[in-house]
Amino acid sequence: MNVLVLGGTGSIGLAIIQQLLLIKPHANIHATFFHHQPQYQHSHLHWHQCDITLENHIKALAKQLPRLDVVINAVGMLHTTEHQPEKSIQQFDTNFFQANIQTNTLPSLLIAKHFMAALKTSSRSYFVTISAKVGSIEDNRLGGWISYRSSKAALNMAIKTISIEWRTKLPHCCVIAFHPGTTASPLSKPFQRNVAPHKLFTPSYTAQCLLNLLATLTPQDTGKFLSYDGNALPW
Repeated sequence: MNVLVLGGTGSIGLAIIQQLLLIKPHANIHATFFHHQPQYQHSHLHWHQCDITLENHIKALAKQLPRLDVVINAVGMLHTTEHQPEKSIQQFDTNFFQANIQTNTLPSLLIAKHFMAALKTSSRSYFVTISAKVGSIEDNRLGGWISYRSSKAALNMAIKTISIEWRTKLPHCCVIAFHPGTTASPLSKPFQRNVAPHKLFTPSYTAQCLLNLLATLTPQDTGKFLSYDGNALPW
């Protein structure tokens, strides 16, 4: 099995890698990092420096990895040192909105574009992007967080659209958007105080949920927006 985890140094990305190495000890795992060479090393793990918001980086990485069975995009942003998610439209900032789109939406489109050929070589492949329930338009009852919500809603539309195209072009591929719940990580840290203890998941638990889910999915499940508990979420 050949696996690519984009965002391998993030809390969820690294946990996915570690869980894969436990349950699939013979898997060949590739993972990306942004700036600093990761300390975590393994004989079956190969690190690649990559800015996944840049198409030339994605294209170059795809040339190095011509055969893949699983691609998981675990990169995402919710806030920066300068900006927290908006509580009101009055806090809307163009640059913050564009940063959300560039990080949460654009990479999955570039990854799908350039890794389609690699996934086509597999008899059963998976293309997974970490999304978020707040990206569901139907489920939006609280408002706020407009940049993050918009970027994840756009991501969900991209995933759905790709899945429809690939039903004929990659009929053995299952394309899904995955909601990990609230995972203890730097991304969610400013908001964890509002989460019930039993709803704040460890990265290891989130990774287990995703990998357990993938073990049950078939190409007939392509195009779904799935929660960590396996339930389908409204778009």
